[in-house]
Amino acid sequence: MDSVTLRNGVKMPLLGFGVLRMKDPAACIRCVREAFESGYRMFDTAASYGNEEAVGQALRELIEEGKAKREDLFIITKLCIDDAGEEAAGKAFEESCRRLQTDYIDLYLIHQPYSDYYGAWRTMERLYREGRVRAVGVSNFSPERLTDLCLNSRIPPMVNQVELHPFYHQDGALRVMGELGVQPQAWAPLCEGLKKIFSNKVLEKIGGKHGKTAAQTALRWNVDRGVSVVTRSSVPAHMQEDYDIWDFTLSEAERQLIDQLDLGYSEILDYGNPCIARMFLKKR
Repeated sequence: MDSVTLRNGVKMPLLGFGVLRMKDPAACIRCVREAFESGYRMFDTAASYGNEEAVGQALRELIEEGKAKREDLFIITKLCIDDAGEEAAGKAFEESCRRLQTDYIDLYLIHQPYSDYYGAWRTMERLYREGRVRAVGVSNFSPERLTDLCLNSRIPPMVNQVELHPFYHQDGALRVMGELGVQPQAWAPLCEGLKKIFSNKVLEKIGGKHGKTAAQTALRWNVDRGVSVVTRSSVPAHMQEDYDIWDFTLSEAERQLIDQLDLGYSEILDYGNPCIARMFLKKR
């Protein structure tokens, strides 16, 4: 699998396996183990997903069975908005480590761009200096908030995980990340199955030329523009399908065809919408 080098020299895989909405512990453990067997080494969870313990158990089993080494795994988790703030963030980090059965996190992200994320960031910086995290970053930060945080921090974010797929390119946000030295990472790289992405004629036609599916074409499109992607599935065949994107690349003409699919807005979560902020902040 290909990787990208973050601004601090840490290498991060360009493809990871996510566990959003995998609430059942046994099912989550099974999926993580099957993803590992398919080739995944980067695993993305969050305190708010409620499955850090299951992810930690699955990875601990793989290590104890001699199938994996901790240093070969790349674990991502995220600080819950309820724990935004300097003191609360420190306690939340320790709890995440306990649940994940690890004494360090490879990439620790602030999950939402609301509440006291500056206080939380001071804790992120401390954890990084202490070697408890190998890299720090944010998730769902707009270009404006990301720029402000980068320019007013001793240790700027290294990653920004945002929604990126063929129907929502966020080219302007990617340009800002590039200028700031922040690595983009995609959640919902397959648009959570919306917009009939798996049967999209443009993606199917391009993929057919390479012997690939629409899903594989969409994932490769993001990777080709330097984006790390986090995909998810509970079906082993789909896990393997998503992983098998390393034996082809898209031509400039093919990328331009996919570029035309951009809607310019999100149909999943619009973080600029006050209603979304109220939902996450639990405010009426």
